[in-house]
Amino acid sequence: MKKPRFTSYKRPNGHNEFEEFYYQLPKKDKQKLIATIKSIQDFGLIIATRQEWVKKLDENIYEIRSKVSSNIQRCLYFHADANQYIITHGFTKKTQKTPKREIDHAKVIKLEYDKEKGELK
Repeated sequence: MKKPRFTSYKRPNGHNEFEEFYYQLPKKDKQKLIATIKSIQDFGLIIATRQEWVKKLDENIYEIRSKVSSNIQRCLYFHADANQYIITHGFTKKTQKTPKREIDHAKVIKLEYDKEKGELK
């Protein structure tokens, strides 16, 4: 099985919401988030799930989980094709459960991606 590869997505409006989120994080949070993504890519999704680095939230919507002290970061992503995964956006988690609006937002970005790739008409 090929190792997963994560990339962010530049929306038709020109925004790359993951990068915008990432660059506003404190240095330690950035380092932890990138280290988590690298670990997922290096060890694969089965180990990442066991380690609770990732979690399925909805049909083809998952989250990358990162925490530095009390700062809890989440990045939502979906499976694009083969070993390619697209990170839609990130947010700082403030509640126990991932907010539905964040999951819905990831779905909107996935639809944009699918339309752009010609998978939806």
